[in-house]
Amino acid sequence: MLKWEYALLVRRRQAATNDIGWEVVFVWYGPDGSMVDVTPYGDTALAHLNRAGDQGWELVAMSEDPSLPGNNELHRYHLKRPKASAAPRQRMRGGGRSARRTISG
Repeated sequence: MLKWEYALLVRRRQAATNDIGWEVVFVWYGPDGSMVDVTPYGDTALAHLNRAGDQGWELVAMSEDPSLPGNNELHRYHLKRPKASAAPRQRMRGGGRSARRTISG
């Protein structure tokens, strides 16, 4: 059975920390629970989505949070990819039955 793993890319527009104005920040939430600032890898959502696509991720949904005040923006890109399957288990073979031979004389 095919199993999936999921990740989330969040694009947030927020007040800049080093000067007056706004900056766009991208954060990747991985299937293992990690949270990584991936802003240095690109300045557009498309750059980040193409990079994720190269790693096997597929965009399945996008949502925006309209409840944020002012010029803040929050976009969520929901992604999934097939989960790497574990090596198949080997069956235990019993030392039981062997073929019987009939000798006729």
